[in-house]
Amino acid sequence: MWKTYINEFEAHLLLEKGLSTNTIEAYLRDVSKLEQFCSLADKPVSIKNVDLDLLRSFLILLLELGLEANSQARIISGIKAFFKFLLLENYIEVNPAALLEAPRIARKLPDVLALTEIDAIIACIDLSDLLGHRNRAIIETLYSCGLRVSELINLKISNLFFNEGYIRVTGKGDKERLIPVSSRAKTDMVNYIKHYRIWNPKYKESEDVLFLNRRGGQLTRVMIFTIIKDLTSLAKINKTVSPHTFRHSFATHLVEGGADLRAVQEMLGHESITTTEIYTHLDSEYLRSAIIEFHPRGKI
Repeated sequence: MWKTYINEFEAHLLLEKGLSTNTIEAYLRDVSKLEQFCSLADKPVSIKNVDLDLLRSFLILLLELGLEANSQARIISGIKAFFKFLLLENYIEVNPAALLEAPRIARKLPDVLALTEIDAIIACIDLSDLLGHRNRAIIETLYSCGLRVSELINLKISNLFFNEGYIRVTGKGDKERLIPVSSRAKTDMVNYIKHYRIWNPKYKESEDVLFLNRRGGQLTRVMIFTIIKDLTSLAKINKTVSPHTFRHSFATHLVEGGADLRAVQEMLGHESITTTEIYTHLDSEYLRSAIIEFHPRGKI
């Protein structure tokens, strides 16, 4: 029934409100995100059963995915317009969005980088240095795959399945997941492995570790933070940038580009949203198509 209501909402916006095509498309994308969220519960939620608590949980999800305040405000506007229409047409008796506001943030969310800022950071890498190509591959992998810093430093060469278009990472709780890899990240990793990593000394215990330090050992979290801090300074970006910033940027760019929330959650390795499990297993090709269609690096 969601589809029927959404189609009627679209006609209402076009014929009665006379809104522009871009505005209508934005409203429909926002409502579709809510529909996705409601479909992921253990028991799918119908429009008539949507309440204020559920809408607040939906906004918390968007916060966790790193959406900024202006994006939240736009989505709230679209949802409010949708439920106002449903109430006007007597499809619902109570408007659950009437009191909906942006959730209060107890802590400051990490900054989100624009694609131009990410490119500026990469442009500052000294490729004449043996480790410059390693650092370029590190930044691309963080951004293109949305990895946690712990997942990055533990990434193994044996877990790179470039022919299939995926890498396998081990996340929290030693849970493994497959993540589609963009052609840009793949190119940089292959270049590093074939032409630069081979000149690195290697400790026996780190032979399968992808990213090595100058002495041939595994990189630490602190080293990754230092690399990013130095590059951000060179790029003159006045934001607090950490490895997690690239993960937030990965999620934000996917969601704002229109990617399915389920795909973004799966690629981030999130198990739950607030206290509700909303996971369904997704086909790996579905995740790959989300990267190709909605992530900026998927278009390169």
